[in-house]
Amino acid sequence: MPKRGDREPKVLARESGNAVYSFSAANGARMKAAPGETVIFETLDCFGGQIRSADDKFEKVGWDKINPATGPLYVEGARKGDTLCVEILDIQVDSPGIMVAVPGLGAAPDRIRESVTIIVPIKNGLAHLPQDVILEIRPMIGVIGTAPAEGAVPCGTPGPHGGNMDTNVIAEGSMVFLPVCVDGALLAMGDLHALMGDGEVLVCGVEVSGKVTVRVRLLRGHSLPCPVVETESAYYAVWSAETLDAAAQGALYRSLELLQTGVGYSAEDSLALLSVRGNLQVSQVVDPLKTARMEIPKSILKGRNLIPAQA
Repeated sequence: MPKRGDREPKVLARESGNAVYSFSAANGARMKAAPGETVIFETLDCFGGQIRSADDKFEKVGWDKINPATGPLYVEGARKGDTLCVEILDIQVDSPGIMVAVPGLGAAPDRIRESVTIIVPIKNGLAHLPQDVILEIRPMIGVIGTAPAEGAVPCGTPGPHGGNMDTNVIAEGSMVFLPVCVDGALLAMGDLHALMGDGEVLVCGVEVSGKVTVRVRLLRGHSLPCPVVETESAYYAVWSAETLDAAAQGALYRSLELLQTGVGYSAEDSLALLSVRGNLQVSQVVDPLKTARMEIPKSILKGRNLIPAQA
C-alpha cells in the first residue's frame, strides 16, 4: 500500500466510461499519471456485472462484453521502446465470486451438459466453493496490458502486449513488466480472480470485481522480449501461442534471451541452470491463445538483477 508521505492515489473508477474491451492505441486515455505515482484501478468482473445470481447464465452476457478492462492509463514520458513497470501494491476483491460451466467451453468441453452458474460467497478471506469446500483466497489479475503498436487485441486474448495472460503470479507484491509500443503505454487491467488454478480448465476462476492499487514506473530505452513478472524469489517469462507446446517453447526461448542479455550467461549455462532450478509452468489453456511461463529463480543469478532498475 502507499506509504506515509505519498500523494493520495489517483482513482480510475469502476464505470462504463472507463471500461475497454480491447487493447488499442485508438482507446482514449481516461487518466494520466507520472512515473512513481500510485493509481487505484476499480475493476468489473469478467462478465461486466451482468451475472448476479445462479439463474443468470453465461449466454446472456455475449462475447463482445467479456473481460472489460479499466483504463487506459496514460503514463507520462512513456515512449515506444521503453518498458512499463507495474508494481502491484494491493488487490481487494468483492463478494460474491462467480463461476460458470458452459457446454463447448473450457479444457473439457464435451463433459459439460448444461449451462450452470455457481455463486461463490467470499467471507473473511475464504471462498465457499461447491461441495462445502472452503479455500483461502489468492487474489490475482487475469488481464493486464498495454496498447499494441497497431490494431486492436480483444481483452480476452493474451499476447506480447500482456492482455488476458491469466497468470497466477500476477498478484499482490509482484512487479509486471510490459512493453511500451505507443506514447503513454495506455495501461489497462481487469478480470480479477479471488482464486484460479493453473490452466483455468473450466474457462474461469472465481471471477470477481475489485480494486487494484499499483505504482507505475518506467524502464527507459530498454525493451524486454516478452511480458515478465517479478516476485520476491523469481522472474517469470510469459509467452502465449496457438498451442501449449509453442507457448512453452516461447517462454523458454524468451528466458534464455533474458539470461543472456541480462546477466551475460551463455545459452548452454542458461539451459543447464534452468534445467535443474527453473520451472516451466502452465498459466492457462482455455483462451484464444494458450499461455505458459518459465520461472527463473533469483538463486541462479548470484545476486545480480535480471532487469535494470526502473525510473
